[in-house]
Amino acid sequence: MNFRKSFVSFCMLSMALTAFSWGQKGHDVTAFIAENNLTPKTYAEITDLLDGKSIVYWSNWLDNASHTPQYAYSKTWHYKNIDSDVAYEEAPLLESGDVVRSIYEQSEILQDPMASRTEKQLALKILVHLMGDIHQPMHMGHASDLGGNRWTVNYFGRDSNLHSVWDSSLPESAHKWTYTEWREQIDRASQEETSIILQNGNPDIWGKETYEICKEVYDKTPEGFKISYDYVADWTPIIENQFLKGGIRLADILNSIFDPEYIQANSFIKTSSPN
Repeated sequence: MNFRKSFVSFCMLSMALTAFSWGQKGHDVTAFIAENNLTPKTYAEITDLLDGKSIVYWSNWLDNASHTPQYAYSKTWHYKNIDSDVAYEEAPLLESGDVVRSIYEQSEILQDPMASRTEKQLALKILVHLMGDIHQPMHMGHASDLGGNRWTVNYFGRDSNLHSVWDSSLPESAHKWTYTEWREQIDRASQEETSIILQNGNPDIWGKETYEICKEVYDKTPEGFKISYDYVADWTPIIENQFLKGGIRLADILNSIFDPEYIQANSFIKTSSPN
């Protein structure tokens, strides 16, 4: 009986965790791409701030932390759910926060000379995770179906939901790579491509960009849809691009904060909250 209770509890926890973000692989890939695009000074500053650990080490931390009493306030920070009949700009704001506003807030803490070391450590851990979340299309999913968690689909003969498919199933079906192999294969953007990724960047623009992808995902994945090889092939380039964008944009934010000499000719990222 105790074993069964423990097993059920474990399954429920696992299901709850999958509702939050890219699977562990996606967050590791995003963070590792960012790490490999940091300036030496930024890398040194971050390594010191995190007591020798890397941003990859902390990339999935918030998914677990948000389920604890201490960090339960961050549960809604992983997403910005918007129903299909609501424009991005008109989406109601949750009092508890969302992924877009939280990226602004954590970036501001990291730039605040009055913030304590402990406050900056926490802000960095949160920011690293949320930069993955904002590029996961289903984190801009419908509020009515909890970002696709109640949108049932069939994945290669197995009952699932749209959010779970996009969290882990699709990336793992796309490539059976480690996070280091993912980075090695997709972190190859030219300077021109990188400039386009960074151009006019801020969390609201990224959120709306992901929202547009999400609308297309819903359109092409009706409830009950049987997902197979064609679907994986069609969406793999999008997944690769979202991982890459998240990593490059995270690196640019961190370089801009931690390295005064950092110059990115085509970087226009602004992480201060709009007035």
